[in-house]
Amino acid sequence: MCGIAGFSNFNEKFLNNEVFFKDILDNMRKSLRKRGDDAKGIYLDNNFGASHARLSIRDLSENGNQPMIKNINNNKYVIVYNGEIYNTEELKKDLKSKGYEFNTTTDTEVILNLFIEYKEKCVDYLNGIFAFSIYDTQNEVVYLFRDRVGIKPLFYTIENNTLVFGSEPKALFEHPIITPTINLDSLKQVLGIGPARIAGKGVFKNIYEIKPGHFAIFNKYGFKEKMYWELKSDYHKDNYEQTVEKVSFLVRDSIEKQLVSDVEICTFLSGGIDSSIVTAVSSNYLNKLGKKLNTFSFDFKENDIYFKSNSFQPERDKPYVEIMLKAYDLNHNYLECNEEELIDLLYKAVDAKDLPGMADVDASMLYFCSLVSKQNKVALTGECADEIFGGYPWFYREDLLNSTTFPWSKNMDTRELFLTEDLKNQLRLTEYSLENYEQSIKNTPYLDGETKEECKRREIAYLNIKWFMATLLERMDRMSMYNSLEARVPFADHRIIEYLWNVPWHMKYKNNVEKSLLREATKDLLPLELLNRKKSPYPKTYNPNYERLLKNELISIINNNNSPINNLIDKNKILEFVKIPSDYGKPWFGQLMSGPQLMAYFIQINYWLKKYSLSI
Repeated sequence: MCGIAGFSNFNEKFLNNEVFFKDILDNMRKSLRKRGDDAKGIYLDNNFGASHARLSIRDLSENGNQPMIKNINNNKYVIVYNGEIYNTEELKKDLKSKGYEFNTTTDTEVILNLFIEYKEKCVDYLNGIFAFSIYDTQNEVVYLFRDRVGIKPLFYTIENNTLVFGSEPKALFEHPIITPTINLDSLKQVLGIGPARIAGKGVFKNIYEIKPGHFAIFNKYGFKEKMYWELKSDYHKDNYEQTVEKVSFLVRDSIEKQLVSDVEICTFLSGGIDSSIVTAVSSNYLNKLGKKLNTFSFDFKENDIYFKSNSFQPERDKPYVEIMLKAYDLNHNYLECNEEELIDLLYKAVDAKDLPGMADVDASMLYFCSLVSKQNKVALTGECADEIFGGYPWFYREDLLNSTTFPWSKNMDTRELFLTEDLKNQLRLTEYSLENYEQSIKNTPYLDGETKEECKRREIAYLNIKWFMATLLERMDRMSMYNSLEARVPFADHRIIEYLWNVPWHMKYKNNVEKSLLREATKDLLPLELLNRKKSPYPKTYNPNYERLLKNELISIINNNNSPINNLIDKNKILEFVKIPSDYGKPWFGQLMSGPQLMAYFIQINYWLKKYSLSI
């Protein structure tokens, strides 16, 4: 896993000022070195430059370094790539039969040969997570590719006929023609739908991203983005028993495929069924090789004292982790974070993401990943199972299912709580959120003949994959890669997503149990107590000292006249808010972000505005 960056302009000759442009490439790479600092490389010719920060996972020798170049039939191809391809060996076998030779064991070389053979159709053959750029020197075309569901990031902008791209916005800002700025739409995204983002938009003005399932072509005629993958609705032909069997195969096959690595692999083990399934399959696989799996669980110090059960988070995880440890022979590590560390990490989380995020949810994941990375470079997680198999309350609770806006972000009053009346009137956040919701609904691929209820189920599933899952995937990528840790998400295998998209709800929610289909397909892997466990999300701290620290931090910020957040908020509203005890059972985003996270989010917004010297 790595960081990539580069630029292209077909009206300029970069080699006329070689040292200058190589310095830019090196600065772009340095901005991404948290994503991988095992090796580095740059490439520059007259019309294209690329840089690479490498985290060595496959082919640990220097042969795997990038940019990688191939000369075939007097044409030179250059690639920079971030990701993992899980069907590498099958693709390599096919390419060898067509006469291609390989000098490395990397998936990078497989992608490059695949592109030479199939051009832009190469992505149709890939099973994996990826963002890569290929420069075809003979035809003077730069390609940007991103995986089907957007697990790996790829941002870009075009300024003065120059395409600038990178794994994260921070890389783009190292190019001298790019300055981070925001506009009214930026604030609408941050305050109205954040920490989610609109697909294709990078929040900063004129910063975009290659959308999931898309690729782009840049040449002297301009820039064009094309879709190569999308969800397709069809009639589900398998009966329940066949569906269970297919899901059982797909889940296990995806997990086993993602265990391929030249370095040791671990799993995140929360005690929920998703991470436990990933852990069980991984442990069984490694045991056959004579290896024991490293596992990690996360919690907060003194949560055993302060934990507060609510409808979104009914119980703690640790007892269920212990059940798994009795069932499987694992090298388990209990990791804890305290509230003081959490406050400090709110700022580093913005550094990692270049944007305000999921507040202490991001900050704690950043901390835990820093500890995991001391032992392992690759971690498998249970992310995305809830979005695909229907685990969230808004899939089955009627009040949330029938929401006329994003069901995980219904409470706009809370979002506007601190804002000045003038800004509220200017932003019109309720309308903005509704516009984005309705546009997404229009894009839902319905199936002819479905009932109104079935259409609603498709809408909620579509929203979850395109919005909520995208937010969690971005969080996982930034928080892990900031610590040079590669996080893999087996449940996001496109084969699983495509199949489950058309499985009817009554199979996914049999006997009114969330994710009952997944439970049935993996019942041989998990102890009964865990198999029947009700969903509980990622942990958060309930320690009242954390809330006190947040209040003090926020008050300190608003009492500083130079704090940029003061241009957006009403100080008196914040001072009134901090007097009121937080209600942990009424989140304003997802299931975890309630009162304390609102304060933490505005602390992050202030830091973001200050860090990039942003103003409207």
